[in-house]
Amino acid sequence: MNEPPEENGPPVRADLAASDAADALEFVRERFDTVHLVGVSWGTNVCGRLIERDAPPIASLVQCAPVYRTSYDVEDGLAALGLDPDLDAYYHQDRETVEDRQGEDANDALFEAIWRTQVESNQGVDEDTYIAQTGALADFADCCADDPPYDAANIDVPTLVVRGTDDAISWRADATALYDELVTTADYLELAGEDHYLMHGERRGALYDAVNCFHDRA
Repeated sequence: MNEPPEENGPPVRADLAASDAADALEFVRERFDTVHLVGVSWGTNVCGRLIERDAPPIASLVQCAPVYRTSYDVEDGLAALGLDPDLDAYYHQDRETVEDRQGEDANDALFEAIWRTQVESNQGVDEDTYIAQTGALADFADCCADDPPYDAANIDVPTLVVRGTDDAISWRADATALYDELVTTADYLELAGEDHYLMHGERRGALYDAVNCFHDRA
């Protein structure tokens, strides 16, 4: 990340990120008897790969705003994120572009807290810019090529698949493809009017309630 982005390819793909998640999960498992795993967007690829590879002792999985077997070209998906299909090692995220993605119903205080976390981390460039690695985009490209980082048929824990009806990235056909491939106990939910950032949106309370209820059932 200290070299020009064109010098390297995507540094962190789902399999490597799953190793970090496994370490975090082990830390949590030492402190809690029951652990539920929640993946959001690219995190669904990371969580799916972790469960497929390591079969960790978790109670359930939530795949929120999943990207799995997309039915559109990667260029179209990246355009929905305001990004160019260039998979060098990293790219710069500017505040205006990220803020525009949130929609009119976004919670300003929540966005500000998340933005401050990004720019005050080692990814921060200045107050309005941070560096993002492209591993998530490379995995996204594989999903667009019908080659996701994991096989949903290998998920062996109760799973909830959830998306917003206005999600321009996680399409219904994609989310239902994931749901249909699951061979474990599974639920499917859509929240009307919510987009890819439903966990930040106006109906985030409904999302949290649905996830909590699913955890209780699992």
